[in-house]
Amino acid sequence: MVSNTSKRAVRRALVAGALALGAVTVTAGPAMAEPISIPGIGTFDLPAGVTVPPEIANILPPAPENAPAAPFSAPFSSVGQRAADAAQSKIGSPYVYGAAGPNAFDCSGLVQWAYKQAGLNVPRTSYEQASAGQAVNISDLIPGDVVSFYGGSHTGIYIGGGNVVHASTSSQPVKIAPLSSMPVDGARRF
Repeated sequence: MVSNTSKRAVRRALVAGALALGAVTVTAGPAMAEPISIPGIGTFDLPAGVTVPPEIANILPPAPENAPAAPFSAPFSSVGQRAADAAQSKIGSPYVYGAAGPNAFDCSGLVQWAYKQAGLNVPRTSYEQASAGQAVNISDLIPGDVVSFYGGSHTGIYIGGGNVVHASTSSQPVKIAPLSSMPVDGARRF
């Protein structure tokens, strides 16, 4: 069950977002609230004077009478996506052989650190990472998959769009590179 405080917070966020986008107009009117139903989120009473323009109202289903609000759920983010996001947060950090963060990394140290931030422990070395988890076909990569290069001696995290984030060498900081820029050996999913 959603508390009244949660409903008010969601209502305020919806109204503030809609006002910022120009999707809601405020007019003087009766002190009655207008209900709005958002599929998968719930039904809310908009404050008095707040109306939804026809182009928005036409795409929303009518609010059922006395319908309880649906429980709020946060957007889903996979462990792999969280690891990819963590690794990207370290772009520009220096490469240091044997380093596993949080301020400097080698390739497998970046992978291990990023997955730790996502709540999962993975092996430390690139060779161990290349044989752990579940094998994934390169054509089936999703963000967070660990890609192995140069026969397993180098790893990076796939971030989508044909790119990996990796700590490449002592002369380069953590960076994004195309998969095609290095010889791919395989990929693993944790």
